[in-house]
Amino acid sequence: MPPRGLLIALLSLTTLSPAFAEDDPAPVFNVGFAKRDITPAKPMPMWGYGARHALLGDGALDTLYAKALVIHAGPAKLALVGLDLGRGPTRAMTDRIRAEIAARAGIEHVLMVGSHTHHGPCIELLDRPGYGKGTFDDAVAYNRQLPELLIAAILEADKNARPARLAIASKDVPFNRNRQTKREPKTTDPMLAVMRFDDAAGQPIAILVNFAAHPVMTDGATLKFSADFPGYLQQKVEADLATNCLFLQGAAGDLSPNSPEGIRGPQAFGELLAQHVVELAKGAETKVPAKPSVKGKVDRYLFPSRIDFTNPVVTAGYSVAFFPELIQCFVLEMDQGVTAESNTILLNGEIGLVGGSGEFFSSHSRRLKERSHVGPTLFFGYCNDHNMYFPTIEAIAEGGYGADPPVSPAAIGAGEAILNRALINLYELSGTIHPEAPRVK
Repeated sequence: MPPRGLLIALLSLTTLSPAFAEDDPAPVFNVGFAKRDITPAKPMPMWGYGARHALLGDGALDTLYAKALVIHAGPAKLALVGLDLGRGPTRAMTDRIRAEIAARAGIEHVLMVGSHTHHGPCIELLDRPGYGKGTFDDAVAYNRQLPELLIAAILEADKNARPARLAIASKDVPFNRNRQTKREPKTTDPMLAVMRFDDAAGQPIAILVNFAAHPVMTDGATLKFSADFPGYLQQKVEADLATNCLFLQGAAGDLSPNSPEGIRGPQAFGELLAQHVVELAKGAETKVPAKPSVKGKVDRYLFPSRIDFTNPVVTAGYSVAFFPELIQCFVLEMDQGVTAESNTILLNGEIGLVGGSGEFFSSHSRRLKERSHVGPTLFFGYCNDHNMYFPTIEAIAEGGYGADPPVSPAAIGAGEAILNRALINLYELSGTIHPEAPRVK
């Protein structure tokens, strides 16, 4: 077993695009889009509220989608996937998807981001007795099929890729609020960011939206699946701009929606955000990147846990709060400590994309953006797995939901360690920090 330090970095994988010779042809910048319906066809446990326990979601208020955008930039490829799910795919799903899209399409980088809707399906249950099999067989079957649907969407998007242009724009909006702290002023991350992709003729391919707020506007007592406000946001953008839209959630660990006067419910709130997205997209002028490239790093971690998941009294308490099969799956992942993954991408040498596998607090994202000078930088939570909350150190000191050990078991400082590593990665990938320079582990 590895030593119990603040942070044990288990894996750091680096993939860099090779340098171009002067006589090489101009590197390509192609983009493709595809989607799949991932709405459960049969009743299964819902994700998001412990008070539901094992009550089954039956039917849907609206369609859940997996939407894939694949970027060919120079010789490398990047897949960005927006999911109408409560979390990113499990570690096992992520590993399988990575292997398949690399082998079949040469896609080296993938960020799969759950919107964090609390009306999505429970995707953790396994094909093992006591872990889902025999009790929730429809859920087990859904979870077996889900990676296939995501792989299919990514591969189709890859095939659809065509010469493209890109623009990125952002603005601060007052539509989220800090639900955890009582300290004033209450920190938020107000940035609403848009990446607009057009084809070479200026026709729209897709709009990517990044914003941070918990999708909890649908009544929790409603046992039907829904994408919540991100679904209505995407629908409105697609209708107004005659394009595709995918939503990638931000650092929403401590952020709830902040509805202005007269705006109530997920549809009204989603359409309000969509109006600002449309405004940003219309004002953004796309162009072919001067130096198309993708450089990326994946870091995996094992943190000590603030909760003893080997204690049967502890696991019994979790089983009562949620339901036994789900907790069995959860404890299986915690047998050595709290795992985590972060992904750092530098796109075209000037856009930073960082994904973290859990619910990061808004200060994490805000500080990353303030400290990153490689260009516009976006943060995606719930990305490539889900390892519970990653509050800031000061939030842990204050306490409250999202900061206390039962839902944020990772060792104090885990979130800061992950985001610091991502910041170093951005500077390494941009060539401003040498990758072999000594650094704190």
